[in-house]
Amino acid sequence: MTAPADLADSAFLRAARGETPSHTPVWFMRQAGRSLPEYLALRSGVGMLESCMDPDLVTEITLQPVRRYGVDAAIFFSDIVLPLKAVGVDLDIKPGVGPVVATPVRTLADVAAIPDLDASHVPFITTAIRRLVAELGSTPLIGFAGAPFTVASYLVEGGPSKEHAKTKAMMFGAPDVWAALMRKIAGISAAYLEVQVAAGASAIQLFDSWAGALTPEDYAAHVMPYSASVLTRAGALGVPRIHFGVGTSNLLTLMGEAGADVVGVDWRTPLADAIGLVGPRAVQGNLDPTLVFAPADVMTARAAAIIEAGRAARGHIFNLGHGVIPSTDPDQLKRLTEFVRAYPL
Repeated sequence: MTAPADLADSAFLRAARGETPSHTPVWFMRQAGRSLPEYLALRSGVGMLESCMDPDLVTEITLQPVRRYGVDAAIFFSDIVLPLKAVGVDLDIKPGVGPVVATPVRTLADVAAIPDLDASHVPFITTAIRRLVAELGSTPLIGFAGAPFTVASYLVEGGPSKEHAKTKAMMFGAPDVWAALMRKIAGISAAYLEVQVAAGASAIQLFDSWAGALTPEDYAAHVMPYSASVLTRAGALGVPRIHFGVGTSNLLTLMGEAGADVVGVDWRTPLADAIGLVGPRAVQGNLDPTLVFAPADVMTARAAAIIEAGRAARGHIFNLGHGVIPSTDPDQLKRLTEFVRAYPL
């Protein structure tokens, strides 16, 4: 896919490709919602998954932070379990809890019962992205999907888990079921990304929120091949690929090798250290999300240090080291955005 000239020349896409941007590009994970009063008003009385399947709501929510902050990229408003819901898995996102699966996956038959995804399952995604691309103009839209391990954990555990004990029990004790489940999710995630890029997304991000629960050896043996298959299919689409996990300091090299063009770095790892681990790839991150609650001069001083560290990378996209905290002051995020965009390269 070839982006229009003004879009291809955006600071975000230039940095993702390892080219020199006009300024350090900035966007925020979970910028579309959570802390924005206009988002909360729009979502009042509307369930999360219901919101994600309404093209009008998706379009408006995705655009809100671009209007308010002037960020260099929009992130498509959705959820990593949305593709499962779309193919018929009985799940819901419960407020204060997260995704909850009615019947957790335990057997090969359970895996086989999950349909593969194609564009006909998610027509609302195509509609919303086409509208967004028309509205965003020269601002890139990032599509995204959940990585196989994280999505598998929800399916096996039946909901969020801190220990991932049932997930690891399947990984180690029922490797045939684990492999089948990971292949299934990898296919769904890859197809979901293909739909988004076909509709006009300019980049993709693969979220592996729970990968930090793994050792490098277990990640390499039981998870990396499936994430790599998603990123390989995404790579054929000709758009930059961002790979992000939480608590993954020990996995950054492997996550890059899985097929990333940009490796997202959470706030626990100094960016300078991460640059040395990811190889010839750009980095994204990695201000501690709590620093937006600090005085503005403290926040911007830390942001400046991250930008300076990012100079050593093949490319640097500024972001928080995780998602925006719901109680964040939007005005503080706007100050941060303006500071990063104005910082001299």
